[in-house]
Amino acid sequence: MRLAVADAMRRSWTRPLASAGRPVFMDPLIKHRQNSPLRPGITLYFARALALALAESPECAGYLVGENILSPKTIDIGIGVMVPVLRRVNERTMEELLKDYNRLIAQARRRRLAPEDSTGGIATVTNFGGFGLTFAAPMPMPSESIILGVGAVTKTPVWSDKVEAFIPISKANIVATGDPRVVDGADIGRLLKRVAELLQRPEYL
Repeated sequence: MRLAVADAMRRSWTRPLASAGRPVFMDPLIKHRQNSPLRPGITLYFARALALALAESPECAGYLVGENILSPKTIDIGIGVMVPVLRRVNERTMEELLKDYNRLIAQARRRRLAPEDSTGGIATVTNFGGFGLTFAAPMPMPSESIILGVGAVTKTPVWSDKVEAFIPISKANIVATGDPRVVDGADIGRLLKRVAELLQRPEYL
């Protein structure tokens, strides 16, 4: 596994990469997850938000083949380090995605992912916050042009004009790293903004 990861990162590092990040307020997502009978993982919310944002911004979903930028036929999103791939994430409900997500994560933990379950993604979501990290710059897979990293959720005091006091707000940093030959910094910034907006209304994801 280490050899495979090292080879993938070596091939990724042979191209230009650029990262950008921003905070996301997490209270709506946390509340929705607590009240949902499905209890989807936080990473799945981000995968769904990223897929919807990519569907709205096809310039961010492309990948480079030779000198041509190609557009994918479906929005398939990889998850985590072992990168099991969820298919058509923008077209399916969270309930449908959760069944595949749980199956793929279980197979990945047992090191039993089939090749067809770990290839063909156009982007990846990785939750480095699981290690307590608030910021990192993850690298996309060699076949992908963008990766979204999610940091640890922390409590931050934010001033409220309504109550005229500081109130605790949950937030996490999200960081996108992209190949600037395909997607430029402004595109990454707009993509992150849209992901953050979608996460404020998790009931529609």
